[in-house]
Amino acid sequence: MASAMISNIQGYSIHDGPGIRTTVFLQGCPLRCRWCANPENLSARVSVGFFKNLCAGCARCAKACPRGAILSGPDRRIDREKCGGCALCAEACTYGALVRYGQERTAREVFEEVRKDKLFYDASGGGVTVSGGEPLTGAEFVAEFFSLCREEGISTCVETCGCVPRSAVELVLDLTDLFYFDLKLADPERHRAYTGRDNALILANARFLAGSGAELLFRQPLIPGVNDGEEEVRTCAGFLRSLGRRDLGLQLMPYHRLGISKYEALDEPYSMPDTPVMTPEEIERVRSLYESLGVPCTVSK
Repeated sequence: MASAMISNIQGYSIHDGPGIRTTVFLQGCPLRCRWCANPENLSARVSVGFFKNLCAGCARCAKACPRGAILSGPDRRIDREKCGGCALCAEACTYGALVRYGQERTAREVFEEVRKDKLFYDASGGGVTVSGGEPLTGAEFVAEFFSLCREEGISTCVETCGCVPRSAVELVLDLTDLFYFDLKLADPERHRAYTGRDNALILANARFLAGSGAELLFRQPLIPGVNDGEEEVRTCAGFLRSLGRRDLGLQLMPYHRLGISKYEALDEPYSMPDTPVMTPEEIERVRSLYESLGVPCTVSK
């Protein structure tokens, strides 16, 4: 039975595919996008987030920690050098100030949880989505999980950055009803500068999926000063047109700051603190430019 490190199973999700869905977040990602809103999913290890504003100062966590990694008092925090990731502190916290990210679960265990909402999937045209992190780093888990979903008549969707071996994509191809494929930057050097990797593998997998006839929607995190310029838009649009499928569109996902609190909770630096949120007019300029270049383009809600 395949297993994966799961950080969250989010029910009643309406932004990760059609209809009402349950989104399963797998941990581990080959990219380090500077704007990432899910830092808890970058590593495949267990981690603990500390949301100081929720802490009541009861010190139950300090008593539960076997390594003395919880520092209480006015400067209460986690000593990351001492923390071993056991997450006993999070189990002891009754205020939600300490959150465990990561639990190894089998495909069957996750399936048994998501199938409880099949009534909502059937009524809304929804299903299950695997996200991350990069879910296809756990392709064997996804394939087994999706096989169980298929047997139950539950629709399946993968959210991927595409930076995985072709074999991982092939393993889930026939079990996936819809791929959401992130196309962050078309220029390989700029892609490396902002994500830590070039995009050769990503573009190759995009071509493979497009050629396979898979149901596919490209998505782009729209980051001001990074990929909203005319030159980058034209390059990206040219790549999408080169795939030769008129049914392929692009969905823009405007930059937001909702993940910053999680960086603080994990004591991790956030590399884009001064990046502004785009105005509706700025977003529309980019959307209209894609449309003028022959790429159907929408904006996520």
